[in-house]
Amino acid sequence: QVQLVESGGGLVQAGGSLRLSCTASGRTFSSYIMGWFRQAPGKEREFVSGISRGGTNTYYDDSVKGRFTISRDNAKNTGYLQMSSLKPEDTAVYYCAVGSSLRTSLWDRDYDFWGRGTQVTVSS
Repeated sequence: QVQLVESGGGLVQAGGSLRLSCTASGRTFSSYIMGWFRQAPGKEREFVSGISRGGTNTYYDDSVKGRFTISRDNAKNTGYLQMSSLKPEDTAVYYCAVGSSLRTSLWDRDYDFWGRGTQVTVSS
């Protein structure tokens, strides 16, 4: 069992930056792939970014590529999502998730444990 807690969300103006953190407790964080997903009001949850167990491989949805950076510090049991050049359409609840899949995945079915989410609101 893994418990995940996201932090770092908030209200920011368009063009601004935020860094989300995802702190894990329970089983060894480094044993899991990690992903960030988001859900905007009235929309389905969508993949944002994923990272391999060791942090070597990263993946991004096209909508955030070049603006967001995913990373992890396994020694601190923490993952991060650095978000820059934020747009109003990035407004959503952001969730981190971990999974035991061998490969990083963009499918939420491949993630076993989820945090409760943190709200990110980007004003125009």
